[in-house]
Amino acid sequence: MAYDVAALAAELTAMAAADHRTSAHANSDDPAEQLAWRRLTAQHGDRLNEIMDEIGWPTADLVGEEAARAAWLIAQHADRQLDVQRRALRLMEQAVAAGTAGKRELAFLHDRTLVNEGRKQIYGTQIAGIRDGAPVPWPCEDPHRMDALRAEAGIEPFDEYVAKFSVT
Repeated sequence: MAYDVAALAAELTAMAAADHRTSAHANSDDPAEQLAWRRLTAQHGDRLNEIMDEIGWPTADLVGEEAARAAWLIAQHADRQLDVQRRALRLMEQAVAAGTAGKRELAFLHDRTLVNEGRKQIYGTQIAGIRDGAPVPWPCEDPHRMDALRAEAGIEPFDEYVAKFSVT
């Protein structure tokens, strides 16, 4: 392959760092901050799409653990680029089947993509908001099986997960 692995890994991790620095802007009351967030995630989504053209899904075997996680985060936040999210999901599914990507991250990306498509999520990873101090998930396909599916994907039970978001 004709790409510089170290440079690609550094680029992905830098993109994730920029994402972390500005992620609070996603829900800002300031329209300029929201717009800056949207532009950043769109730029990152475009670049991830180019990377997927070049190498497929950037697995830890290819770019290292930190950069692979960064690629997943970029795909997660490509909310306004469903084509990129769907493509990342397909490639990540193949990587999980090959044992080169994690089920946990795939579950989060799967739910995120479903929610962005206006469909019910599977694993209950996406939170719609807070009601009476408690996190409220987006609707789930089968809420009674959610914790069993979460366990299969290596995700803690829903109640433990949402406790992290609770406002007391």
